[in-house]
Amino acid sequence: MTAEQPQEAVASAPVLEERWAAFHRHGPYVLLLFSVLVALGTASLVHWNRTEWYVAGALVAIGLILQLWWGRTDQLAKAPSTASVCYYFTRWAVAFALSVLNPFFAFYAASGYFGAERLLPRRLIKPGLFVTAVVLAGSQAGGFPPHGTGGWALFGAMLAVNGGMVLVMIHLDTLVEARARAQAATIGELERTNRALQEALAENAALHAQLLVQAREAGIADERRRLAAEIHDTIAQGLTGIIAQLQVVANAPTRELARRHLDQAADLARHSLGEARRSVHNLAPAALADASLPDALRSTVASWSERTGLRAEFTLTGTAEPLHEEIEATLLRIAEEAMSNAARHARATRLGVTLSFMAGEVALDVRDDGQGFDPLALPARSGTGGFGLDGMRARAERVAGQVTVESEPGGGTAISARVPLVPHDQ
Repeated sequence: MTAEQPQEAVASAPVLEERWAAFHRHGPYVLLLFSVLVALGTASLVHWNRTEWYVAGALVAIGLILQLWWGRTDQLAKAPSTASVCYYFTRWAVAFALSVLNPFFAFYAASGYFGAERLLPRRLIKPGLFVTAVVLAGSQAGGFPPHGTGGWALFGAMLAVNGGMVLVMIHLDTLVEARARAQAATIGELERTNRALQEALAENAALHAQLLVQAREAGIADERRRLAAEIHDTIAQGLTGIIAQLQVVANAPTRELARRHLDQAADLARHSLGEARRSVHNLAPAALADASLPDALRSTVASWSERTGLRAEFTLTGTAEPLHEEIEATLLRIAEEAMSNAARHARATRLGVTLSFMAGEVALDVRDDGQGFDPLALPARSGTGGFGLDGMRARAERVAGQVTVESEPGGGTAISARVPLVPHDQ
């Protein structure tokens, strides 16, 4: 059963219930009127006397009054009651008496087949349907009482047929009721599943919002750690050197020595100023503002080579395409950090940067021929992320990527970043 089928069943149930209610309200009137018309049309066949005419008229009036009374009472009925049982069997008695006078009043008696489950408690449904079948069988056998052995045999046969039909009707009604209960259970299960799904979606949305907040906080913390590392490794060290040079100047025995240390202090100040400007510049990837990632990396590598005096090359493999800005910024920052580490610690003479576009993935490889190190000998990664390699790993993990390091003492270092290929328009 599909999700639409229970919804259609729910939508059609009120309409079907309303039609059945209309039939139960007006059906007995129609059957009584039809029985009266047929009885009048066949009056010459039954040869009623005056008394029988009066009795038939009185019974029809009783049936009409009974139906009018029930029409008002039924509006308040929610389940089988004493009143509904009295109504059902009184109607049957009137129909039986009329059928004795004229078998064609069995049309009115047939109303007992309809609505028994509404009017009678479960234990009286079968008896109610059986006595209705008795009236129908007697009328079909030629009227009450049956005449002779043949008449009773015919009545027995008709009663067996009508009783069998009643049993079939009860069986079919049981199947319909079981199917209705199954549909109701299915609808209830679908509603519970739908509520659970909505709750899960709401919880997922809340978790998504929480993850976004955590990601933003992690990004802020990561950027603060990067700036702290930049300040510690460049500006702070430069200021320390300047202070040391000025202290030498203060105690220099000759003007020439003082001038030399002043010149060194000025060089350190200019270098520190350049480092400060670079750090401020790197608050946002300005290199990507008007250039693609390959162009930005090519320019960054060239600038690094010019600044350090070391040979550096950039290589692009695969078909380049615009990436999501967060992916591009992450790769550019990792490349800058890897080259900065190479300049400060590796004692390299040559460095290569390779950007590779592959199926569903972008790879950035930074290799140098420096002194290398033992990755296993590094201090354990702290929970705060740290600087250098930990910072690169944290950046990659923020975009579902990863950073791996291959190095050994005297064998250079290779840093590789792998991130998902997320197009610019996604």
